[in-house]
Amino acid sequence: MVAMPVASTASLTSLAKAKPTLTPSPSPVWPPKGFTPSKVGNTFIKIPTAKELVGLASNDKALTAALARKVDGVRVCEKFSCGAVQVTSLDSCKWWVVTANVKGATSPEDSTIKLFGTVRTTIGKTAAKKYTTILIVSGEPIELRHTVSNIRAVCHTEVPVEKVPGTTYTVAP
Repeated sequence: MVAMPVASTASLTSLAKAKPTLTPSPSPVWPPKGFTPSKVGNTFIKIPTAKELVGLASNDKALTAALARKVDGVRVCEKFSCGAVQVTSLDSCKWWVVTANVKGATSPEDSTIKLFGTVRTTIGKTAAKKYTTILIVSGEPIELRHTVSNIRAVCHTEVPVEKVPGTTYTVAP
């Protein structure tokens, strides 16, 4: 007969009384990493890269739908020059106004950069310290390779006096 080792009751008791130590989650960083303060109010913006935009769309149904929207049978950002911005605020916003310039070469032969127009996009309510991604769609054909730049965002706390959401593209004079 082989003798089996018997665990001592002292070691079992000490194991039973051992309490796990829990480390609290770190506080969220504010403003979020990569965001810069806006010149107006307690708002912050970030221009996502194309790779980041794809990742953001995978978790955001509204952004996915905006990117999938078709104009004349073509996805909107495969037809027009587009940009995107992430916005957030310390306070909740009843609506946002995002404006941007559309710039590009004067022509294929002339590389002088000129302003072709401005885009104004509005979106609805966001909660405090929650960010949202806004797609900015110009009216300029993508084959012209114009860029959406000088993006600005303003958080409004009053009730909107216009249709929200909406986008207006104004051709420069």
